[in-house]
Amino acid sequence: MKTRSVSRFKRVALAATMSSALATAALFSLPPNAMAVPAEADAIGAGVQYGPPSFADLAERVEPAVVSIAVSGTTEVSAQMNDAPFPGGKGLEEFFKQFRDRFPGAGNGAEREFKGAGSGFIISADGYVVTNNHVVERASEIEVLLSNGERYDATIQGRDPKTDLALLKVEADKPLPFVALGDSDSARVGEWVVAVGNPFGLGGTVTVGIVSALGRDINSGPYDDYLQIDAPINRGNSGGPLFNNRGEVIGVNSAIYSPTGGSVGIGFAIPSNMVGDIVAELKTSGKVTRGWLGVQIQPLTDDIAESLGLEETHGALVAGVEPGSPASGAGVRPGDVIVSMNGEKLDEYRDLPRLVAAASAGSESTLEVIRDGETVALAVEIGNMPEDDVKMALAEDSDTPKLGVYLSELTAEARQRFRIGEDTEGVLVTGVQQGSPAAKAGITAGQVIHMVGQQTVRSPEEVISRVQQAAADNKPSVLLMVEYNGQQRFVAVKFAKA
Repeated sequence: MKTRSVSRFKRVALAATMSSALATAALFSLPPNAMAVPAEADAIGAGVQYGPPSFADLAERVEPAVVSIAVSGTTEVSAQMNDAPFPGGKGLEEFFKQFRDRFPGAGNGAEREFKGAGSGFIISADGYVVTNNHVVERASEIEVLLSNGERYDATIQGRDPKTDLALLKVEADKPLPFVALGDSDSARVGEWVVAVGNPFGLGGTVTVGIVSALGRDINSGPYDDYLQIDAPINRGNSGGPLFNNRGEVIGVNSAIYSPTGGSVGIGFAIPSNMVGDIVAELKTSGKVTRGWLGVQIQPLTDDIAESLGLEETHGALVAGVEPGSPASGAGVRPGDVIVSMNGEKLDEYRDLPRLVAAASAGSESTLEVIRDGETVALAVEIGNMPEDDVKMALAEDSDTPKLGVYLSELTAEARQRFRIGEDTEGVLVTGVQQGSPAAKAGITAGQVIHMVGQQTVRSPEEVISRVQQAAADNKPSVLLMVEYNGQQRFVAVKFAKA
């Protein structure tokens, strides 16, 4: 047995030696032209496509309609802006973090210029561009750059902070290339998707992945219904399109989950069906109107359902009812569990805000609620959601002071959206006009105005009245006490004439 084993080893070694020698001899004995690459038909694997199909044709076709967006402006930088939490927790990095970079030496009241970059896409030949609201909401100047190098100044046609969408308009002397919105409801988990955008200001960049999940709620707003994707997207991709393999836009890339700050394969896109509805309203009226019920709701957990004697956790638990709201008039009470609206079952509690928002103001709806173990049907007339944007000065008189802020009362929905505590009183800033005195003073959406001058305020009308009084007293500016992220400070905002 030992001899046979050695013999086998010798035969293997000899074969290897002979093979090596033959290869060496062949290499040095062939004529020079024999070293040419073999014909494709003879090459191993030649002509066979491996892996997924190429997306080169798709990218080449859609890239002319994908734009880079450059924004600039001035803002007051303070520690509270740098330390403000992102929606959804520590790991959820909204792309607009790029607009809140720390400025060396900045403190309360320090005014700094900022520049930012985002993405967008053209949806019509006459120059309408879709992007994210957070890309442009604080900008005083917006420039759109096409893939062929053409540049256009852009204006804001309308914004919708609740869904983080904005519609821009550029004026060109020729038809522009554009892409079409597809049907995001037809998207399936596992399907290929292509993201195109402007990460880190690099310009047209194409990445590929799949749809990882549908209907994600990342706690960024009341109408979260994101597509989750694993196509690599980073800061600057915000507002860019997400394509299916037919070249249709099925989403707007808006956020990533990133404990490290870079892409880890978890991104989120606003579904195109939502985008289409919002953009249509922004195009015609510059804002979005929604139905209103006037309830504060929370999820129905297993423990809560068990304590209420319910077998299922479907529905929305009413935590509060706003006085004078449609819900209050219909008899909705705290503790009610709303399980359906107009016969449509609520699989999750966040289905209710979407159904209510889609309903027309003045329309009659039926809520099915469970109260004390009994099912009750309540008829409710859907109201018109209170305006988020109330202009600081409503008169058209040229002497009217213009600060350029938009205000609303601190409703339950507003508190939930901006994470404002129940004990906070004042008036919410929901938007700031680009280039306005308020923008230059560092006023931003999400701040709460407590005082105008030395007087407390609790309604937009009170703010307007006291600002106008300050202007009538020929004061060059008005003093506002604002709160953001739990920190209060006084800000002097200079007046600007209309």
